[in-house]
Amino acid sequence: MNNDDRLIAAAQEYVDQVWEDVVRDIDYLVQVESVEDKELAQDGMPFGPGPAEALNRSLQIAERLGLDAHSCEGYVGYADLAGESAAYISTIAHSDIVPLGKGWTVDPLRVTRKDGFLLGRGVIDDKGPLVLSLYAAHFFARKVAAEGIKLPYTLRCIVGTNEETGMADVDYYLSHFPEPAFCFTPDASFPLICGEKGRFFAAVASKEIRDDDARILRMDGGTVANAVPQEAEALVRACASELPASERIAVKDAGVDDKGQPLAAIHATGRGGHAAMPEGTINAIALLVRYLVENDLCGAEERPFLDFGRRLLQDSFGKGMGIDVTDDVFDPLTCVGGTLRTEETPSGRRFVQTMDVRYPKSTDAARLLGVVERVACEHGCTITQSDDMVPFYMSPDSEEVRTLVGTYNQITGRNVQAFTIGGGTYARHFGRAVAFGPDDPAYPNPDWVGIEHGPDEGVSEEALKRALVIYVVSIARLMRLDLG
Repeated sequence: MNNDDRLIAAAQEYVDQVWEDVVRDIDYLVQVESVEDKELAQDGMPFGPGPAEALNRSLQIAERLGLDAHSCEGYVGYADLAGESAAYISTIAHSDIVPLGKGWTVDPLRVTRKDGFLLGRGVIDDKGPLVLSLYAAHFFARKVAAEGIKLPYTLRCIVGTNEETGMADVDYYLSHFPEPAFCFTPDASFPLICGEKGRFFAAVASKEIRDDDARILRMDGGTVANAVPQEAEALVRACASELPASERIAVKDAGVDDKGQPLAAIHATGRGGHAAMPEGTINAIALLVRYLVENDLCGAEERPFLDFGRRLLQDSFGKGMGIDVTDDVFDPLTCVGGTLRTEETPSGRRFVQTMDVRYPKSTDAARLLGVVERVACEHGCTITQSDDMVPFYMSPDSEEVRTLVGTYNQITGRNVQAFTIGGGTYARHFGRAVAFGPDDPAYPNPDWVGIEHGPDEGVSEEALKRALVIYVVSIARLMRLDLG
């Protein structure tokens, strides 16, 4: 048995020894509803109490596993295993989550074990992978303690708290610490993600609609801008019994308004998912808007906004808006309307629709803004751009990428290559970084297991166990490279 075979065998033996502890620690983090809440932010908890508590628990786990853990004013944390060099190799995972949302069949704030799967908010995005990164470091901490030989580089596990809503945590980190020699984030899919599309976020608002001119009193849909919404609803001035049936639409009598006019509550149920991977989803806001227009459930002042929505939500690739493009590196552009809200104004209300565009390198934010702004103006709407991230790409031929992909292929017996995605991970913020598992296409989920950002979010235990082996072996091999 050569050294690499011994390393793999030791990693597999280690995972079997610690696995029940791993699951308990994942559950310990899942119990925290670590959704951003800036209204409750204060010193030491810049993103609210939930993310702060999840960070504290993560660092408690790290300390117990023999790492030197630190919180950086609550923005971010890190846990080190000191090496021969101050230069460091790092992982970076996040302890914050998207809102729980509806449709769960299990408790989203506990880990449920069922038929070889773990279910709960964050088990795959990204509390489960965060715990894996800490235990991968623990493998080496235990080895260093036993043998007294330090690693060539310092090994650092970075713990983020704001990945889902802006990544201000990594901005803070990079303004206070030098970049790692190399970094990977366990917040994506195997075999390895070497590139990420650009991200363009914006909100489109209707003009103010006076109550006397309105048929729609309220519209509300989605939970976060970066997810395909599963639920959307509207309260309209109409007689529920006179409205037609429609697939995925439920209509109920909602009483009368203050003038005695009948009200109907209209509820649309779609199929949710991540905005970066909209294939197979059904946008509930699109269903709602279509039903309102087709049944003339809107006034003259409301119709232009709904017509804009129909163009935006026509598909998930921007064709209705005229922004659909692709290129030689990335998959086609995706365009998702994630949330729909009603905002009260002095004389009535207005409606606001968010849009999440993931774009390849063949376009840019300025072009996208120009097109969307023109279409919005045609429909009497205004647009506010809230964020832009340019595309990121690291060559699959780099030594680091070949090391990680080679490790994955050796341990799994597969022969696959690095690829690009539409999702945005921490990797795009670093000079030398990639996204590396642990979601594994070799372990397909049954229908009852939900995807990240959706209800019943779940992951195969065997997939996580194998990922931990891959991480241990990959880190050991990265330590052998010249990363100067």
